[in-house]
Amino acid sequence: MTVVILGGMKVAISVPDRVHRAADRVARRMRVPRSRIYVKALEAYLAATSEEEITRRLDAVYGAAVGPADPFLAAASKAALRRSR
Repeated sequence: MTVVILGGMKVAISVPDRVHRAADRVARRMRVPRSRIYVKALEAYLAATSEEEITRRLDAVYGAAVGPADPFLAAASKAALRRSR
């Protein structure tokens, strides 16, 4: 599948030589412009660091662990709350 980007913003960035060489190798291997590699990497980073994605991942980890409270902990929490009022 070939993806063509029409238009777009030209951006000058500085990257470490090792990153540039790695991106160049991947671009040659995939037969796509090197800029496409940078765009895909930035899109993946932005998606992975979006607030919605982070919340979804945390919910996946901690949401499944939510269950009935331990009776002792529930009673101790209620007692501590009553004392703090």
